[in-house]
Amino acid sequence: MTSWITICDTCKRDGWDAASASRTDGESLAEKVEAAAESVADIKTRRVSCLMGCSHGCNVAIQGEGKLAYTLGRFDPDEEGAAQAIVEYAALHAQSDSGQVPFRQWPQGVKGHFVTRHPPLPKEG
Repeated sequence: MTSWITICDTCKRDGWDAASASRTDGESLAEKVEAAAESVADIKTRRVSCLMGCSHGCNVAIQGEGKLAYTLGRFDPDEEGAAQAIVEYAALHAQSDSGQVPFRQWPQGVKGHFVTRHPPLPKEG
Protein backbone atom coordinates (compact mmCIF):
# COMPACT_ATOMS: atom_id res chain seq x y z
CA MET A 1 0.00 0.00 0.00
CA THR A 2 1.25 3.50 -0.81
CA SER A 3 2.82 5.69 1.84
CA TRP A 4 3.21 9.42 1.39
CA ILE A 5 6.12 11.59 2.43
CA THR A 6 4.83 15.10 3.00
CA ILE A 7 7.70 17.58 3.12
CA CYS A 8 7.45 21.06 4.59
CA ASP A 9 9.08 23.30 2.01
CA THR A 10 8.95 26.45 4.16
CA CYS A 11 11.08 25.08 7.04
CA LYS A 12 13.98 27.25 8.08
CA ARG A 13 16.48 25.99 10.61
CA ASP A 14 18.17 28.20 13.18
CA GLY A 15 20.65 30.47 11.45
CA TRP A 16 18.79 30.57 8.13
CA ASP A 17 19.34 33.99 6.54
CA ALA A 18 17.02 35.32 3.84
CA ALA A 19 19.74 37.69 2.62
CA SER A 20 22.18 34.89 1.80
CA ALA A 21 19.93 31.89 1.12
CA SER A 22 18.46 31.26 -2.31
CA ARG A 23 15.87 28.81 -0.95
CA THR A 24 14.56 27.51 2.35
CA ASP A 25 16.05 24.54 4.16
CA GLY A 26 12.74 22.76 3.54
CA GLU A 27 13.07 23.25 -0.21
CA SER A 28 16.58 21.78 -0.08
CA LEU A 29 15.38 18.74 1.87
CA ALA A 30 12.33 18.32 -0.38
CA GLU A 31 14.47 18.22 -3.49
CA LYS A 32 16.67 15.50 -2.00
CA VAL A 33 13.76 13.42 -0.68
CA GLU A 34 11.96 13.64 -4.02
CA ALA A 35 15.08 12.47 -5.86
CA ALA A 36 15.64 9.58 -3.42
CA ALA A 37 11.99 8.47 -3.68
CA GLU A 38 11.71 8.80 -7.45
CA SER A 39 12.08 5.11 -8.26
CA VAL A 40 10.88 3.55 -4.99
CA ALA A 41 7.70 1.51 -5.32
CA ASP A 42 4.72 2.47 -3.14
CA ILE A 43 6.19 5.85 -2.12
CA LYS A 44 4.81 9.20 -3.20
CA THR A 45 5.98 12.66 -2.18
CA ARG A 46 4.33 16.02 -1.91
CA ARG A 47 5.29 19.43 -0.61
CA VAL A 48 3.25 21.61 1.73
CA SER A 49 3.86 25.12 2.91
CA CYS A 50 4.04 24.49 6.66
CA LEU A 51 3.64 21.50 8.95
CA MET A 52 3.66 23.88 11.96
CA GLY A 53 6.70 22.22 13.51
CA CYS A 54 8.95 25.24 13.26
CA SER A 55 10.90 24.44 16.42
CA HIS A 56 11.68 21.03 14.88
CA GLY A 57 12.53 22.08 11.28
CA CYS A 58 13.09 20.43 8.82
CA ASN A 59 9.86 18.41 9.05
CA VAL A 60 8.30 15.56 7.12
CA ALA A 61 5.19 13.47 7.70
CA ILE A 62 4.92 9.79 6.78
CA GLN A 63 1.32 8.76 6.14
CA GLY A 64 -0.71 5.97 4.61
CA GLU A 65 -4.42 5.30 4.46
CA GLY A 66 -5.59 3.39 7.53
CA LYS A 67 -2.12 3.46 9.12
CA LEU A 68 -0.31 5.18 11.93
CA ALA A 69 1.15 8.49 10.76
CA TYR A 70 4.43 9.99 11.94
CA THR A 71 5.96 13.44 11.96
CA LEU A 72 9.74 13.55 11.90
CA GLY A 73 11.83 16.68 12.29
CA ARG A 74 15.18 18.19 13.17
CA PHE A 75 16.74 17.12 9.88
CA ASP A 76 19.72 18.93 8.42
CA PRO A 77 19.01 19.20 4.68
CA ASP A 78 22.75 19.10 3.96
CA GLU A 79 23.37 15.95 5.99
CA GLU A 80 24.44 13.09 3.73
CA GLY A 81 21.94 10.28 3.86
CA ALA A 82 19.08 12.11 5.63
CA ALA A 83 16.80 12.03 2.58
CA GLN A 84 17.67 8.39 1.86
CA ALA A 85 16.90 7.39 5.47
CA ILE A 86 13.51 9.15 5.27
CA VAL A 87 12.65 7.28 2.08
CA GLU A 88 13.86 3.95 3.50
CA TYR A 89 11.66 4.44 6.57
CA ALA A 90 8.69 5.38 4.39
CA ALA A 91 9.19 2.19 2.35
CA LEU A 92 9.08 0.14 5.56
CA HIS A 93 5.94 2.06 6.57
CA ALA A 94 4.37 1.19 3.21
CA GLN A 95 5.13 -2.51 3.74
CA SER A 96 3.60 -2.55 7.22
CA ASP A 97 -0.11 -3.31 7.60
CA SER A 98 -0.44 -0.89 10.55
CA GLY A 99 2.28 1.61 9.65
CA GLN A 100 4.29 0.61 12.70
CA VAL A 101 7.89 -0.34 11.95
CA PRO A 102 9.91 -2.21 14.59
CA PHE A 103 12.71 -0.05 16.02
CA ARG A 104 15.37 -2.58 14.99
CA GLN A 105 14.41 -1.94 11.35
CA TRP A 106 14.60 1.86 11.48
CA PRO A 107 17.34 3.33 9.32
CA GLN A 108 19.97 4.99 11.52
CA GLY A 109 19.28 8.35 9.88
CA VAL A 110 15.74 8.63 11.30
CA LYS A 111 16.54 7.61 14.86
CA GLY A 112 16.10 10.61 17.16
CA HIS A 113 13.97 12.47 14.60
CA PHE A 114 10.46 11.31 15.58
CA VAL A 115 8.28 14.16 16.86
CA THR A 116 4.71 12.78 16.87
CA ARG A 117 2.68 9.67 16.10
CA HIS A 118 -0.98 9.85 15.12
CA PRO A 119 -3.46 6.97 15.03
CA PRO A 120 -5.30 6.41 11.78
CA LEU A 121 -8.68 8.05 11.43
CA PRO A 122 -11.56 5.75 12.40
CA LYS A 123 -13.64 4.35 9.57
CA GLU A 124 -17.04 5.94 9.43
CA GLY A 125 -20.01 3.86 10.49
